[in-house]
Amino acid sequence: MQDVHTLLANLHRPRLLMRAARIGAQDYRRAGHLPRLLGYGVLPRHGDALMRLIDIEAELEEQRTGPDAAYNLTRHVDVLIAIVAEARELRASQASPQCN
Repeated sequence: MQDVHTLLANLHRPRLLMRAARIGAQDYRRAGHLPRLLGYGVLPRHGDALMRLIDIEAELEEQRTGPDAAYNLTRHVDVLIAIVAEARELRASQASPQCN
């Protein structure tokens, strides 16, 4: 199994989708955005949330590239926004020393 950083490095999507995701990530609010995508309840840690979001995004990408009429562009962009923002938060939390 690959780690989350490898999965993110191998995630290649159309430029327009990723541009929209990066712009949307600026206004990302974890408490409001994430429950809508993953379900309500306790918010998972950044790494766990990313793994679940990557799985959801893979299904959406399959729909986008295939003949599936159920593809939802808005949901795909929402998931990509969450992936970009959660990846930033994960990197920031791993880079900063833990305060006790």
